[in-house]
Amino acid sequence: MATVDNDVPMDPELEVMSDEELEREAESFKEEGNAFYIKKDYDEALNYYTKAIDACPKNASYYGNRAATQMMLNRYREALEDAQQAVRLDETFMKGHLREGKCHLSLGNAMAAKRCFQRVLELEPDSSQAQQELKNAESILEYERMAEFGFEKRDFRMVVFCMDRALESASACHRFKILKAECLALLGRYAEAQSVARDILRMDSRNGDALYVQGLCLYYEDCIDKAVQFFIQALRMAPDHEKARIACRNAKALKAKKEEGNKAFKEGNYEAAYELYSEALTIDPNNIKTNAKLYCNRGTVGSKLKKLEQAIEDCTKAIKLDETYIKAYLRRAQCYMDTEQYEEAVRDYEKVCQTEKTKEHKHLLKNAQLELKKSKRKDYYKVLGVDKNATEEEIKKAYRKRALMHHPDRHSGASAEVQKEEEKKFKEVGEAFTVLSDPKKKSRYDSGHDLEDDGMNMGDFDANNIFKAFFGGPGGFSFEASGPGNFFFQFG
Repeated sequence: MATVDNDVPMDPELEVMSDEELEREAESFKEEGNAFYIKKDYDEALNYYTKAIDACPKNASYYGNRAATQMMLNRYREALEDAQQAVRLDETFMKGHLREGKCHLSLGNAMAAKRCFQRVLELEPDSSQAQQELKNAESILEYERMAEFGFEKRDFRMVVFCMDRALESASACHRFKILKAECLALLGRYAEAQSVARDILRMDSRNGDALYVQGLCLYYEDCIDKAVQFFIQALRMAPDHEKARIACRNAKALKAKKEEGNKAFKEGNYEAAYELYSEALTIDPNNIKTNAKLYCNRGTVGSKLKKLEQAIEDCTKAIKLDETYIKAYLRRAQCYMDTEQYEEAVRDYEKVCQTEKTKEHKHLLKNAQLELKKSKRKDYYKVLGVDKNATEEEIKKAYRKRALMHHPDRHSGASAEVQKEEEKKFKEVGEAFTVLSDPKKKSRYDSGHDLEDDGMNMGDFDANNIFKAFFGGPGGFSFEASGPGNFFFQFG
């Protein structure tokens, strides 16, 4: 039987190098890595430091160098692992402790960073770098404390300020970025908040916190369906994300309640619509944009229910939440018109025209300005006590009643002050009748024209002539006293 030769020659490349040879090769790799590091070619430097570690995995300085390179590439978590391995291999490796502390600091773990810098100072008490980094760590801990207090007090601007300061040293801390983004969203600065969240998602597409902030911005911009999708995605990534769960629940409840209110309004059930909008407003006080719409909707319902002052108040609340909300200005302006608060109506229409100068808006402003001008004249309808749609016969009847009521002869026994006041009213009644009984003058008066521009000088007006003409001239009537302060009149 043939025998098999088992003496197979070894591949020269697989021959085991001695420890001394490995150390020399590792040093060579390290030197090449250093050269690339100086040239700022960090990817190549990383490659050679890794080769050095593979050749000699017990050398702390190689891990320290690779940690420094990872930090330059903003890979702080990988750098942290290398720095920690370096100090495990050599507890007295000062640079290793320093780099571990800086990684912790960049990642926002200021307490761990503080311990590392304190260890450096134990090894080298005069290290100015460690002293400065220790101060940075203590500053971050203070900013965290202030931010927590600010969030509890709903001082979101304070939180943003604190996180900006903290991120100057903790540039890779997602936790700080998320808190800043959430507060930017709560402040209505949605574009900034979304920018921060997107930056995080580019690095970590499964980050539940960033997905939550994206959803929060959409939710606050009244894009509720899209917001719910992000909240659901955040909960898939982080099933215990309580904020995402609450926001998702609120978004669904808000949408449902608002739609119920809209349905009741379209059906003409205004009382029910008012209640539903009121209930919707209690769901989430932080949702500024949706709540502005709800207040405006409730204001519209209030105007339908003739609760005009309440409607004005709701529109004002809507505008306070969203100063760019044109619909709320228009609704409030109409309520001001309906309550004859023309100056306020003009102010609102002017605001609208500054933003959207449409033909319709210009017409509304012009009409409000006309009504304001008319309101500053004598209201002849009010003087006679008649409606603006009064007939010619109603105007005559009203004049007869008011003229007799205020005629000077009727008050001849009164005090000088009363006589003067009644004479003034008598003259106003005559003026009113002169204008409203003349179709041409009435039309121009109703259109807001200044009658004095037509040559009618009310200052020279003689009410007695109108009175005499109306009652048939001299001898047409007389006042007779029937007792102290009581008069009746007779026609001749």
